[in-house]
Amino acid sequence: MAVGHRVEPDRWRAETDRLLALIAARFGRIETRRRAARFLVGLADLPRKNCWSIAEHAGDVDPHGMQYLLGRAGWDTDGVHDDLRDYVTTNLGDTDAVLVVDETGDLKKGTCTVGVQRQYTGTAGRIEDAQVAVYLTYAGARGHAMIDRELSLPKSWTGDPDRCAEAGVPADIEFLTKPALATGMIRRALNAGVPARWIAGDEVYGADPALRDELEIHQVGYVLAIGCDRRVPTVCRSET
Repeated sequence: MAVGHRVEPDRWRAETDRLLALIAARFGRIETRRRAARFLVGLADLPRKNCWSIAEHAGDVDPHGMQYLLGRAGWDTDGVHDDLRDYVTTNLGDTDAVLVVDETGDLKKGTCTVGVQRQYTGTAGRIEDAQVAVYLTYAGARGHAMIDRELSLPKSWTGDPDRCAEAGVPADIEFLTKPALATGMIRRALNAGVPARWIAGDEVYGADPALRDELEIHQVGYVLAIGCDRRVPTVCRSET
């Protein structure tokens, strides 16, 4: 359901069942599909979420099944992504909608989680061990919801093939800046026909000329912040 709108529990459950039916074909095994459904309900119901709390909420005796779902189970994650994007735009579609791009960080302990390094994250307001991802949100008059995501892999990861291989990162993954990740997500959305008139983002994205060029190609409006110390070149024309 769209974030920020109050929904009655019975209606929420019915809509969740409809969404789960929509993505059912993306799971090759019924056990995986059922566990994914319990995982989704746990994400919605619990104030604090991890595999332990979600497993307990689902009635499991340990978190191994939920961890297996996220790390090793075979299901079509890209297909689920497409289904979710289509579900959101079908229900919230608005020709005046805004695609909002922003990153957020998850604090982590240790160094084994993919993408983790000491870096600034707004979650803590300081430099911490964190995993950072870039998200794309669809915002229209009827509500808003996230429709895409990309994990930010720092050079400390992409420059260490052994570390990536040990963590299960595909060998062909290359370093991309956060604006480059955002550009790819926006391109996917617009090429898929997502109805939107504007793109919005903070100065991390406003400072990237390649992102602005991409938006010009798609002829979509944008409001991207820039730093207060940004220099804007001007051309003075002499009178003749």
